[in-house]
Amino acid sequence: MVSWTGHVLPVLATILIWFFATGLVAWLDNRARHTFAHSLLLAGCAAIGGIVIIALAMQHATLLGVYASLAGAILIWAWHEISFLTGVVTGPRREPCPPGAHGWQRFSHAVAAVAWHEVALALSAAGLIWMSRDAPNQVGAMAFALLLAMRLSTKIAIFLGVPNMSTDILPPHLGYLKSYFGKPRLGLELYAAIAACLALAAWLAAIALAAPANSADAAGASLLFALAALGALEHLFLALPLRDGALWGWALPTRHAAN
Repeated sequence: MVSWTGHVLPVLATILIWFFATGLVAWLDNRARHTFAHSLLLAGCAAIGGIVIIALAMQHATLLGVYASLAGAILIWAWHEISFLTGVVTGPRREPCPPGAHGWQRFSHAVAAVAWHEVALALSAAGLIWMSRDAPNQVGAMAFALLLAMRLSTKIAIFLGVPNMSTDILPPHLGYLKSYFGKPRLGLELYAAIAACLALAAWLAAIALAAPANSADAAGASLLFALAALGALEHLFLALPLRDGALWGWALPTRHAAN
């Protein structure tokens, strides 16, 4: 049975957090570059706070503990996104892909362009999983790992080529990353990624519905279901003629000023 506390509210909360957190990151990373140091400092403090929140909440399998764990994971994730989009943590290669690069050479260049960011995300995910391995509340670690898996899937799809290359959120100083995008195409890999996200979302929904109504287990599974469903939506955006600015135009003051 669907309950407000165990199912509906966690899904709504996850959607709102995703929407406004993405907008905040986009706003910070599209401001003047002299503001980046301040943004990184605040984001770093927030990430440390996120780690502390998860460390405390993982011992409490309660509704409050579940929400706190998700909030902690989002704070850590936001720091990684800000550090990447400001250009501080990207990769050893900071120039466009050579025009004649193909196959393995193009792939190696693309990996080098984002390597440090991916390594940092993987280390954070591994650390959170290790930290909460025996804890009763593992929502924070699972949420971060799920975000990482979906983001990696999105990057692979963009590298191979997708129909919609909307880059409104990408700051100008990272414009060289567009040279690593594949040619516009609708390949089977994008269908497979969407199907995988939907299958995961369906599995998590089944777990949430099978858990006792209004319980922490139901809420935790519902939060993860919402993240998986949002992952499917983000992959779907790659196939539809929608622009990032349609959702987060309010968070891109620099672009609007430039226009």
